[in-house]
Amino acid sequence: MARIQITLPDTFIFSTELTIRASDLNYGAHVGNDSILTLMQEARVIFYRSLGFKDEISFDGSVGQIVADTAIQYKSEAFLGDHLTIKIAVDEFTRFGFDMYYVLENIETGKEVARGKTGIVCFDYEKRKIAAIPDILLHKLKR
Repeated sequence: MARIQITLPDTFIFSTELTIRASDLNYGAHVGNDSILTLMQEARVIFYRSLGFKDEISFDGSVGQIVADTAIQYKSEAFLGDHLTIKIAVDEFTRFGFDMYYVLENIETGKEVARGKTGIVCFDYEKRKIAAIPDILLHKLKR
């Protein structure tokens, strides 16, 4: 069976640290697959806030983002109390969106825990339809 392979961009533009909580664990006592996606979302929100945006749903008043697709490669286990660095890169820009890449690494061991990609599409929440990437967001992502 073919496995998902995520090829990472060369340049990452953001990094944050998160600690694994009890609610991130599954019955195997390690981080659950669903929690990796939640950690990626948390890092994405922190990233947008570092750019001066309040949240993911309003970059310019009405246009925010939605996640159109997701891929995750699991590399190693993470456990309660582990400290992770999550790095973010953006690439593959179109008129309406871009791909966001994530690498989650255990700070203490240096092991890669997971890598992920989300397809981001800009969305006008007032009109309820896709929208062009707002200039303010595009400028901040490409600097």
